Parts: sequence; C-alpha cells; structure tokens
Amino acid sequence: MHHVFTGNPLDRGDTERRDEDWLRQTALDVNSRVLPVWRLNIPLQDSKGSASLRWANMAPAELSLGTNTLFLGTQDGISHFAVDISQYEDPRSAPGLDASWKFEEARIAASILSASEAGVVAQARAQIHWHTTHKYCGVCGNPTYQRRGGQIRTCQKCSHDHFPRTDPVVIAVIEHEDMCLLGQSRGRLSQMSMYSALAGFVDQGESIEEAVRREVMEESGIEVGQVLYHSSQPWPFPHSLMIGCHGAALTTEIQKDDEEMADVRWFTREDVLSALECNHDHLNVPQPIAIAHHLIRSWAEGRITFPEAKA
Repeated sequence: MHHVFTGNPLDRGDTERRDEDWLRQTALDVNSRVLPVWRLNIPLQDSKGSASLRWANMAPAELSLGTNTLFLGTQDGISHFAVDISQYEDPRSAPGLDASWKFEEARIAASILSASEAGVVAQARAQIHWHTTHKYCGVCGNPTYQRRGGQIRTCQKCSHDHFPRTDPVVIAVIEHEDMCLLGQSRGRLSQMSMYSALAGFVDQGESIEEAVRREVMEESGIEVGQVLYHSSQPWPFPHSLMIGCHGAALTTEIQKDDEEMADVRWFTREDVLSALECNHDHLNVPQPIAIAHHLIRSWAEGRITFPEAKA
C-alpha cells in the first residue's frame, strides 16, 4: 500500500554526497533544482489545473545566503536541493522570488500534490526541521556544521557526528469480534471530535509487537494478544515513521489514561463504515492522508484476518 508522503522518486545519492567539492559545484549549477522552504511551508504552483511543487529558477547557492542548503538527491541526472529561507519575514523577498510565490502548510500541500512530489515534501520538511533544531552538539554543547549535503552534522569542537533522526511510532487498530477500539487524545483530536487508532513511540529495547501491546494497555487498559503488521508511512511532523498494525484484544473493559486520552471507546463495524463515508452523526475518523484512515478502513471492510492460535 502506498500512503501519502511515500513514493519519493529521488536517488538520495549516498556516494555522491560524500564528495564535498561535488556538492559545492552542484549547488552552483543553474541546472540544479532548488525548493525554497519557508518556516516549514512548501511552495506550490498551479500546473494545468492541478498543484505541483514550485522550484526556483536559480542555483541553490544563490538562494541560500548562509542558511541550510540540503541535497535531496538526483533524478534524470539533475540534482535537487531544499533551501531554508525562514530568516525572511516575507518569503517573497528572498533572492529570485517575487509576489507570485505562494507557500502552503505541508499537510495541505501533500493532500493535493502527486504521490512523488508529496514524498519529496516529506524528505525536505523533516530534514530542514532537524537541522533547525540541532545546531549544537548534544555531547559538548558547541556549534555543529553540516556535512554530506545535510546527512550529517559534526561538532566543531569534539567532532562528534549527529545524524537526522527518525522516530518510530506504532499505530494500531485493535479489534474484538465485530468492534474496534478507537481513541481521542487530548488536544487536536478532541478539538476536532475525531477518533483514531491508538499510537505511541516505540521505546528503547522494544519490538513493534511489544510497543503495540504496551501503548494500548497504557492508553486504554486493554490487553492485546496477536499483532499483525499492515504498512508504514513517513510522517514529517516533525520526523516520525508510523508503523501501522492491527491487534486482537484479549480483554474488553476500558480503563483509559485520563491524563493522555480524552476518550477511548469500542465502535461497531456499522458505525465505522458510516464514519468512513462521513455519514455518522457522532464519529469522525482521520482523512486518507493519514495511515490511521487506512488501518481503520482495512478493518471495517473485513480485510484483516488473524491466524488461528495454536493449541
């Protein structure tokens, strides 16, 4: 299954990016493509009635002016860069840009872009956010500098290398007979009156299956037995990898975490199918941009089968 934010067509060029001279020369090449990113917002243009990414018509080095210039990769022999222009109060005042440039929040952008361009958005947004928040060494506190086109930051003093992070998150729909368990976390979901699959970060020294069982128990008090992997989705908010699963409940009595969860409930298949068609009076579920939508739909349409437990 291909989710939004997957399908990035760029060759990330692990070999090429090791050559700092090649990177500098490529950043000076006017044939390279550069994506200006302003405060994590993405530039779009209308192309034949549909949205597409807007690439600046200039060399990446002309636009960077000392900010993060990240090598994304190559396609058809053309190098692609993302440049952070967040230092400008108005992005249209950056070199080479004008009043015709429009920037959109990444979730909205990804929902209207092609799968391949949404994949580029995921890479660019996640990497720029990481570089913005990791300017100093976590070992000794001194400034770090960028290497390998953004693949590494190295401390100026102790030479410790830091790598862009990806946070693994399990997200699971738990079933029992003809019901599934959905929750509403405090904050954004409760404000939207939305219920979603339960989710949480994978802990250190923990398998995916163990993380699903622990998170569901912590958030709902439900004990989970079998766990099946469904699919995964990069989620650049800021830099997560969503690991989608289904689980079979061993218990049914809910004892939710009042501090973290606004509500946790069992919903019937009929309720969920109605919500997926936006026809339910009280239940809203995530839109197709999120892996949670597809986990919920897979269960509701009866496409998940757990193997029979061995005696």
